[in-house]
Amino acid sequence: MARTRSIYRCAACGADGPQWTGRCAGCGAWNTIVEERTRPAAASTAAATPSRALPIADVESEGWAPRPVGIGELDRVLGGGLVAGSVTLLGGEPGIGKSTLLLQALSALARRGTTCLLACAEESAQQVRMRAARLGALEPGLWLVAETDLSAILAHAATLAPDVLVVDSIQTVFDPELASAPGSVAQVRECAHRLVRAAKDADRATVLVGHVTKDGALAGPRVLEHVVDTVLSFEGERHHALRLLRAVKHRFGPTSELGLFEMTDDGLIGVPDPGRLFLSDRQAQAPGSVVVPTLEGHRPLLVELQALVAKSPLATPRRSAQGLDSGRLAMVSAVLEERVGVSLAGADVYALAVGGVRVVEPGADLALALAMVSSVTGTALPADLVACGEIGLCGELRQVGQTGRRLAEAARLGFRRALVPASAPEPPAGFEVLRAATLVEALAESGLRLGSKPVGFPRAVPA
Repeated sequence: MARTRSIYRCAACGADGPQWTGRCAGCGAWNTIVEERTRPAAASTAAATPSRALPIADVESEGWAPRPVGIGELDRVLGGGLVAGSVTLLGGEPGIGKSTLLLQALSALARRGTTCLLACAEESAQQVRMRAARLGALEPGLWLVAETDLSAILAHAATLAPDVLVVDSIQTVFDPELASAPGSVAQVRECAHRLVRAAKDADRATVLVGHVTKDGALAGPRVLEHVVDTVLSFEGERHHALRLLRAVKHRFGPTSELGLFEMTDDGLIGVPDPGRLFLSDRQAQAPGSVVVPTLEGHRPLLVELQALVAKSPLATPRRSAQGLDSGRLAMVSAVLEERVGVSLAGADVYALAVGGVRVVEPGADLALALAMVSSVTGTALPADLVACGEIGLCGELRQVGQTGRRLAEAARLGFRRALVPASAPEPPAGFEVLRAATLVEALAESGLRLGSKPVGFPRAVPA
């Protein structure tokens, strides 16, 4: 029997070394080196089949058409559906709904005559069956096996020959040929490689569920993301029903699409019109509230931004951003102080993107500034106004990409005016725009005033 040996491998990048070190020499991460017990690989006597070079025009392109899943928002992100022989990695926080989404997807496929196999390595077959009954996913074409041994999973797949295989999750399956524990770098890497080879050999669409770290990155070695064809990220706030599906990597289509779901008692339901969902409970006449037309990939979304500026009893006032980039909140606050004259030195500033969505693009800068000044003055902005534009450090306004699509979505939802940079393109027919070259002009155009003077009069600079 081959003797095992110890290898010290980085859990972040997979680099190995002969001994433990505090910092990985490959990626520079601290305290990521773990010990793994491995056996020497047996010598192989089988000769590999040589490949043959072909002119690129002679390469067969048939068989790469996507197979629609039957869930509109998922098919949107996948560019039409799953491709035969492809391997997709779905990552997300625990409890976000990854298993629910895949169970609904397999049920939809099985309902249309596709043979599907779900290998659940984290739950028992009875638990999955109960969830399937609640979701209405008990389809005869959906097969289930509760197994953690990778060899057994591949044997079931070879016997059943399914069109789609789902492994939930890659961190809990193990290869008995390896001495390391499930979830280790060696196990995740080797199991992923074997599943990818099996998917390509059998022309089987395979989906792997992956765990994420506390920072939101996929757990395990980085090679896991390199060997798969598609990496999907399933996000959302635990206390909100909204779920967002993005393609971080996609070899068969664009990565700019966004899928939106709402978690209900009956499972995940697609949200084809998210703008109405985000704005359904908006208080239009409340100070500190502004609607911003954002863009997620090619999909325009209208999101309400709220700001609250309150006197602070602390020596260092708070700057709290939820659903927004805290760095951009600090930058907008500094520009308002230095370029406009709005004093925030003794005030706490709270900013929020309503509805559980995260807005990190620069196009929300102008709306954030308007919301903060509206809160300071106690004056509500017009209910039919949206604002979109990037703020520079000199206080100038810069246009953002695809402004026309953003304003068209705002017009569809009933808004009639928009405050935009002076260089923005022409709006849709019947839509009024208020143009401003600087933040000073934008605040004056919005009608916000501090005391007897419009906001925008810079404070006096001492001689």
